[in-house]
Amino acid sequence: MTRHDQYNENVAGRANVEDTPELLAYYDDLKKKGAAALWTVANKIEPWEPRSQSVPMIWRYKDLREDVLRSVDLVTPEKAGRRVIYLDNPGRSDVAAAVGWIYAGLQVMHPGERASAHRHSASAIRFIMEGTGAYTVVDGHKMTLGANDFVLTPNGTWHEHAVASDGSPCIWQDGLDIPLVNALEANFYEVHPDLAQAVTHPVDDMTRTWGNAGLRPGTGAWSKGYSPMFKYEWAPTYEALSGLAETDGSPYDGILMHYMNPVTSGHVMGTLGASMQMLRPGERTRAHRHTGSFLYQVCKGSGHSVINGRRFDWTERDIFCVPSWAWHEHANASATEDACLFCLNDLPVMEKLGLYREEAFGDNGGHQPVHKP
Repeated sequence: MTRHDQYNENVAGRANVEDTPELLAYYDDLKKKGAAALWTVANKIEPWEPRSQSVPMIWRYKDLREDVLRSVDLVTPEKAGRRVIYLDNPGRSDVAAAVGWIYAGLQVMHPGERASAHRHSASAIRFIMEGTGAYTVVDGHKMTLGANDFVLTPNGTWHEHAVASDGSPCIWQDGLDIPLVNALEANFYEVHPDLAQAVTHPVDDMTRTWGNAGLRPGTGAWSKGYSPMFKYEWAPTYEALSGLAETDGSPYDGILMHYMNPVTSGHVMGTLGASMQMLRPGERTRAHRHTGSFLYQVCKGSGHSVINGRRFDWTERDIFCVPSWAWHEHANASATEDACLFCLNDLPVMEKLGLYREEAFGDNGGHQPVHKP
């Protein structure tokens, strides 16, 4: 036992506080009065370092896809509200989170189907995985969506999702901060009185107005706490990553780019951040860890990640999570093709609260030993 561990047991825990009958009676008396002794919980509520309840996990698309499609025959969007199979992390089942305070699910809609317009306190993104003809309407702005595009539905905005009648079955990943908003006891949900909203702007107008790289419209007034872009397209994202691929990049993340609010250059929303990273052919990153919860989707290629010493092999459309303060590193399996990972995270919260912290893995050339399952 190290000196640090001895201090942990003797001071922060209860090792030196014996449960005498007198003390137990004292605790019972405090409980009756709505109080308790700090030394009985100190090590639990003030750990030496973050102890995530989330478990590193991977959800394999080939295993879930048929189940997602099967839901079409079992429930309608009207009866289910939203036809979604959510990702359940066993360490966070009590709050229905995929990792940390982030909820995620796979939603499916067939051509001609439309979900009712609604709004809620939770912020959300929708990342298109497959299919054609998907679109979302946010506060009267209609965004058409293709594979690897994603759309924002910020908190408090009216939004609805649908697939055009001439499209094909669509599956997308939902990502929301529902667990966080519920933990803050601040969640509201409301269905639009007309069940649908009118499209009051030209289709894809927000992307055309705000999506010109390095340029801000002279008449574009925007003061809301989320990005006016609403839709972030795959093609310009991949082009930007490819253009940066000639640089050294990050030893821990490869070629990493954060989606941003073009007005503030900050995160796309107040509680959820998003990024896309490229692992060049044969690239293997070094291990590091940081506060904040990260949910990855494989957009392109195949490879593996080592999370807290456990290897997770992934391929296109698989989703995996990295809990807060977990060691992690990534590797591209191909010697000729790049791999791309989309990431949804809670970095905006970590940064605003001054809680973000990062640490590099110093042993073995920056790589973790891999433990057998």
